[in-house]
Amino acid sequence: MTTMTEASVREFKMPDVGEGLTEAEILKWYVQPGDTVTDGQVVCEVETAKAAVELPIPYDGVVRELHFPEGTTVDVGTSIIAVEVAGAAPAETPAEQPKPAPAAAEEPEPEAKPEGRQPVLVGYGVSTSSTKRRPRKGPEVSVPAPAQAVQTELNGHGHAALAEKPRPLAKPPVRKLAKDLGVDLATITPSGPDGIITRDDVHAAAAPKPAESAPTPVTAAPVTPAPVASYDGARETRIPVKGVRKATAAAMVGSAFTAPHVTEFVTVDVTRTMKLVEELKQDTEMQGLRVNPLLLIAKALLVAIKRNPEINASWNEANQEIVHKHYVNLGIAAATPRGLIVPNIKDAHDKTLPQLASALGELVATAREGKTSPAAMQGGTVTITNVGVFGVDTGTPILNPGESAILAVGAIKLQPWVHKGKVKPRQVTTLALSFDHRLVDGELGSKVLADVAAILEQPKRLITWA
Repeated sequence: MTTMTEASVREFKMPDVGEGLTEAEILKWYVQPGDTVTDGQVVCEVETAKAAVELPIPYDGVVRELHFPEGTTVDVGTSIIAVEVAGAAPAETPAEQPKPAPAAAEEPEPEAKPEGRQPVLVGYGVSTSSTKRRPRKGPEVSVPAPAQAVQTELNGHGHAALAEKPRPLAKPPVRKLAKDLGVDLATITPSGPDGIITRDDVHAAAAPKPAESAPTPVTAAPVTPAPVASYDGARETRIPVKGVRKATAAAMVGSAFTAPHVTEFVTVDVTRTMKLVEELKQDTEMQGLRVNPLLLIAKALLVAIKRNPEINASWNEANQEIVHKHYVNLGIAAATPRGLIVPNIKDAHDKTLPQLASALGELVATAREGKTSPAAMQGGTVTITNVGVFGVDTGTPILNPGESAILAVGAIKLQPWVHKGKVKPRQVTTLALSFDHRLVDGELGSKVLADVAAILEQPKRLITWA
């Protein structure tokens, strides 16, 4: 800014705190102009489409200006705060320095990583160099029209292309919308700033074209202004859908209309499992750990997956492949003030019961604090959702995108049950397993659900089947 001393002011830019994110909302500022900050001090909290993340400042100085108020959505790479640094280099970052243009016949060289990249919670954030997309490499070769379609398919499989068109600019939710509506982004003329395709562009491209007919003279009707939408603020509250809730809504719609869901149910006597939970709470090796029915249900599901590994898979639409996973990243659905999130325990299949308990406790505590990182919510393979904590008997859960199955656990209640030929009060719950019927058939899904139920009815199978 021209009003600031160029030699002493540093601009801190919005980093990419997740994989491929383009924007983030500033939830809260922890500093104000005039405050002194130190290297590593958290200056604000932002929310992306995946999580809320705290941003640390990477240098010492005095805050001179906050460029955006709380509640503003800011593009990645945009300066959000100015800090005056004693003895600092000129404020212009490498991104603002003029660069010599490459010769016309030469390909642009890859940019070297600047030393001034800003450390954040995930990776190193955005580079202080230009935030513009790097020109795509590849020789321009003329390809006949039929061959172009073939080349496009090859590009999707990672093979070398004879010619490659620039990828249309669009944010992830817009790309998802286009995929759901069957619209090719390459055919759309963008109307957004900097040539970005918007949701309205996609909807317009997907709208049915009116049938052509001979023009007929019509008398122009008087134009009536459209009614202005209004609502009674005393009787209604409207909450903008953004951040985690917006991403969750888009993901669930995409999952529901992409993966054919099948849900199966089983009601099971878990009295012995509940007794084992109480015994484990007294075990010295489990002291200080989170021990509850969910822990044993998670372990039961992991054992069932080990016995039926084909269920731990994903569907690759581009390659038309079923991808079997030889690891289990176990997702745990967690309700937070910002919406439903599904962080996962990496390599849960390799963990002992104490290790699994520790990971579960950390996952739940972090989610409740709203500090779950984007990395913790990526790469899940199978999920558990515990609707029983709300007193609900069961449900038909929707798959987390990219996963093959999700297990819903209902409330555990004392009910009359036939046990050893007599009706007795027993602890009973209902389990529901939803799975992607493209890669999991009824037999496989039934085997997994039956194994989980059998383990919870006789938890000693955790030893004999493990």
